[in-house]
Amino acid sequence: MTGKARIAVLISGAGTNMAALVYASRIAPCPYEVVLVASNDPEAAGLKLAAAEGIATFALPHKGMTREAHDAAMEAAVLKAGADHIVLAGYMRILSDGFVERWEGRMLNIHPSLLPLYKGLDTHARAIAAGDSHAGTSVHLVTPELDAGEVLAQIAVPIVPGDTPASLAERVKLAEHQLYPRAVADYVSRWRNPAWLLDQLRARALALPETCEQESFGSAGFRVGEGKSGKYFAYFADRPHGHERIALLVKASGMDELHALVEDQPETYFKPAFYGARGWVGIVLDRPDLDWGDVEAWLQRSWRAVAPKRLTRLMDVAEEF
Repeated sequence: MTGKARIAVLISGAGTNMAALVYASRIAPCPYEVVLVASNDPEAAGLKLAAAEGIATFALPHKGMTREAHDAAMEAAVLKAGADHIVLAGYMRILSDGFVERWEGRMLNIHPSLLPLYKGLDTHARAIAAGDSHAGTSVHLVTPELDAGEVLAQIAVPIVPGDTPASLAERVKLAEHQLYPRAVADYVSRWRNPAWLLDQLRARALALPETCEQESFGSAGFRVGEGKSGKYFAYFADRPHGHERIALLVKASGMDELHALVEDQPETYFKPAFYGARGWVGIVLDRPDLDWGDVEAWLQRSWRAVAPKRLTRLMDVAEEF
């Protein structure tokens, strides 16, 4: 899995954060490439810089268009460029709920405050008026609620005596140029990060009834049941026993299913060297197209295979309703 994430950057003006993203992308081993710079202002200076760097551009004034129609045109350009993430960099438009929802988890924004403080406009003036010791900048996921998505990264910037909103803004902008490329790179490559994958898996495994985490042979393992009678139903393995990928190990129904899965989908399933003889199947986790719903289904199925009958009966009854 060596392909880079393809990002479209939406701007409305000078595009200095866009430029920071572009130049960071030219430094190996950056995990993303900028494939489009688009704007609601055909005169935006950032478009000229993008064109000079050989990046495709698109511009469409929003005046006279409904929000939904303009968003649809911008989205069409993003899709035509083959982008899989949208990064807002000084894009001064409130996006329609439908557009945001279609790109849930794949659209990022940078905001000039330490969110959740000072959502919206005039952030520097508000921070100074409040007597704060620091202002700053935050990278967050975009949701229909303004500046309310999960915060991915922040940098604090001190407010010094005599600061004005303009002087503070200049220093925060320097911090933005450092933060945004790093935060975007970390986010689009999180599917390769063992710690992030384990956190995602842990939350799902421990949501099942009467489960706990216990290390086994150096790997995180998940058990169901109490004390010595508890049984493992899943393991997290970072390149297990020479295998080159990060994986979840769960129980298959038997060797026939295990062999069939490995034969039919070798990029997704494999026979673990240490556990395979006992009917465990490896599921490759470090894939950008990983379906976490499928992972949850495997966890629940493996949990059912070893859980005490009193627990599975309760779950069966609950599912009937």
